[in-house]
This record gives sequence, structure tokens and C-alpha cells, in this order.
Amino acid sequence: MGKIVISTNVSLDGVVEDPDGQEGFRHGGWFGQFGAQDLEAWAKVSLDEALSTEALLLGRRSDEWFAKRWTSRTGEWADRLNSLPKYVVSSTLDAPEWNNSTVLDGDVVEAVSKLKQELDGDIVVYASYQLGRTLIEHDLVDELRLVVFPVVLGAGERLFGETSDKKPIRLVNTQTVGDGLAFLTYELVRDA
Repeated sequence: MGKIVISTNVSLDGVVEDPDGQEGFRHGGWFGQFGAQDLEAWAKVSLDEALSTEALLLGRRSDEWFAKRWTSRTGEWADRLNSLPKYVVSSTLDAPEWNNSTVLDGDVVEAVSKLKQELDGDIVVYASYQLGRTLIEHDLVDELRLVVFPVVLGAGERLFGETSDKKPIRLVNTQTVGDGLAFLTYELVRDA
């Protein structure tokens, strides 16, 4: 059985919006601005994660964002990301831009539940906060991997939205990445 893992970069107050500053958000660009000295160490952690991932699960916009940045790159990290099977949740997309991609349309909960049954290993959700919120709400997420950047933005789309009930989680690992980033790993608690 597959394990759904949300892996994302967040500000200290949970903002995930526009980390590279290319979306026009007034607080965008925080990834490079507040992580610059630690990005080499961050890249090592991200490469290690990619090497142990079985598949990627993305929303449409994230698929487009990653395809533009990774398709033309080479090297161990790019080769791994480009070769992984990718599953894109979308009701409007016919042909994903990134190679090895399959569109999951229809009921998201049903499609992702089926995917978890069909695959073994980590199915990693990158940079898809809307999809992540849906998966969290329907108890499909098994693990959260958050790289926390040392900044409070005070506004912007956050990883967590409203839920119908409490979602207890358990901290299972902490790691300092470089000198200023915190890498936190949580498991979602099913029977709390």
C-alpha cells in the first residue's frame, strides 16, 4: 500500500504561497530571500527524498510549474524527478506537460484512495496546497514533511485550511537543514 506524503516548504506561520516570487504575491520570493544561505543543504535533503519516492501526486498548476522548471534540467535530481511516475489531479487537464504523467479526473478522494491501493512506497505531494487540504480533510495523508523557513509573512495561502474536525498529528523527526531551516516530519494519527 502506498503512503501519501505532503512535502512542502512553509513560512513559520504556514504560508506556502509564491515561494519563488513569480506569482505576483506581495510577500512572494521568501524561499530565496530567507533560505539563501541554506539552499545547498536543502537541495541535498530534497534529492534524498526524491530518490526514495515511488511517485508524485500533483495538482494541475503544480504539474505545470514543475514541468517548466525540470523538463530541461539534467543531473541526478532532475533525472529522478523527470523519470518518476506522476499523477495529476485535474478536472480540466487533458495532456499534462511533464513526462510520465497520468491525469486523475473525477472524484479526487476515490482516485487517490485507489492509487494508494495500487502503489507501494511514498507518493509525494509537492507544492499543491489545495490538493493537500482535500487529502487531509479526507484522512488520506499519512505523513507531513515540512521545511520551515525563518520568516512570518502574515498573509498568504497556508497549507492548512478549515477542516470538519481536529486532525491530530505526531512529531516523528526533526532536523536542522543548513543553519536556519527546520525540517519537521509528522505522522497523522488515525485513532486519536
